[in-house]
Amino acid sequence: MKIVDVSAFYAPEGGGVRTYVDQKLAAGPALGHEIVILAPGPEDRSELRGRGARIQWVASPRFPFDRRYRYFADAATIHRHLDRERPDFVEASSPWRSASAVATWPGDAARALVMHADPMAAYAYRWFEGLASTATIDRKLGWVWNHLRRVNGAFDLVVSASDSLSRRLAAAGLRRVATHRMGVEAGLFSPDRCDPALRARLLARCALPPDATLLVGVGRHAPEKRWPMIVKAVVAVSFDHPVGLILVGDGRDRARTVREIDGNPHIHLLSPIADRTALARLLASADALVHGCEAETFSMVAAEATASGLPLIVPDRGGASDHARAGGGLCFASGDPADAARALRTFVTSPRISPEVRPIRTMTHHFGDLLDHYRHLAAARRQAA
Repeated sequence: MKIVDVSAFYAPEGGGVRTYVDQKLAAGPALGHEIVILAPGPEDRSELRGRGARIQWVASPRFPFDRRYRYFADAATIHRHLDRERPDFVEASSPWRSASAVATWPGDAARALVMHADPMAAYAYRWFEGLASTATIDRKLGWVWNHLRRVNGAFDLVVSASDSLSRRLAAAGLRRVATHRMGVEAGLFSPDRCDPALRARLLARCALPPDATLLVGVGRHAPEKRWPMIVKAVVAVSFDHPVGLILVGDGRDRARTVREIDGNPHIHLLSPIADRTALARLLASADALVHGCEAETFSMVAAEATASGLPLIVPDRGGASDHARAGGGLCFASGDPADAARALRTFVTSPRISPEVRPIRTMTHHFGDLLDHYRHLAAARRQAA
């Protein structure tokens, strides 16, 4: 089966979408499928990614709000490339302009809308929190849901990575929504990677003894990640308990996080860790993962931390909360630093209980299930034709 992913937010310096797409480029051919990624780039060119995998870059203008990305200029360009590729299945990996283009393409291939982002939680809910309820925000910004309901009719499937997002999409009137949870890299994240010497060094960087509590947070510094809120909560708890926090990541909001830390010696910032084995060692050597973003559709870092044997302390909305509830973690009210401090204090003062050991779902499982679902939908479309 030939699958074309119209991936509006794939870029060489991108984040989660780039990681996911790169894994799909490897997994698809191994499962017997041809994978083509249609992505906006500086010029028209093909980039081979091994046998049966290719990125087709489409000359496109820069995205004005983030210079790492470009955007598809018009639907006609996408239609022209889809006509040329003649796919069996088409994915739209963004719910906006590219979803509309895939929806209006006159080809007969089956198609899926992949929700790599929560259309409201990352921005609107955060911008207007404290001023209106999420139900009111949904109603006032009804054009977002109207757009999704309008394009939904052209798609055979809407792919969501978590049950919480699937429920919200279905409640908003979207049809044919299915949860396809992602997973972690096979054989990488495990409690067996715990390194007591590394743990002691990290606590020493936080000016704390080896018997203090070591929390870790991983993610880019962006407003929706809410690292200043997490810092505020950790500082509140550290007045009474020896708690250190290691934050791994970088981004445009780093300065705000640094200002909130305000020289606190118990909080230490690390640059992004490209070595995945080193990241797995760090996670397994901490006492818990703390996370502030309620807009995650799946939360890969929460899955990786769970596979590493860590308890989770996360917001009560979004993909990370699904992992926490399934594994006995702690949730706090989204966007509330006082409640985040309460959850942290509960963790620090409670007896240490190892999280329940569960089978680890890998990305191999994810792509196997997802692409098999695509195969059935493509067959059904052909039979109906």
